[in-house]
Amino acid sequence: MIVRDFNELKNTDRSVSDARWTSTRMLLADDGMGFSFHITVLEAGSEHQFHYKHHFESVYCMKGKGSITDIATGGTHEIKPGVMYALNLHDKHILRAEEELHMACCFNPPVTGTEVHREDGSYAPAEELA
Repeated sequence: MIVRDFNELKNTDRSVSDARWTSTRMLLADDGMGFSFHITVLEAGSEHQFHYKHHFESVYCMKGKGSITDIATGGTHEIKPGVMYALNLHDKHILRAEEELHMACCFNPPVTGTEVHREDGSYAPAEELA
């Protein structure tokens, strides 16, 4: 059994910050669960373009208000508490935080914790990090 406290992890190397967001990685690849689980906070007024070409991601909004735009279709969806989105087609997207957003995120395959966003908004595949 794995038990972790977000409040204890948020000041460790499991908390990663970049471009107006902070992600606390509650589960990583080395935990052996087959997915990683993160609590991510995006600053109010921030905009982020991501394209997880090598990962699937699902995200659940716990707090805040914003929107997500699918770059391929131009479709925009409201993000608010209770809304979940899943990037099941490796969707290139823009995430906007009108208010500070608190999100619970799962990645498959799991991230290792050493990833950084590349210029195209993606993480490298796991085999490139090995």
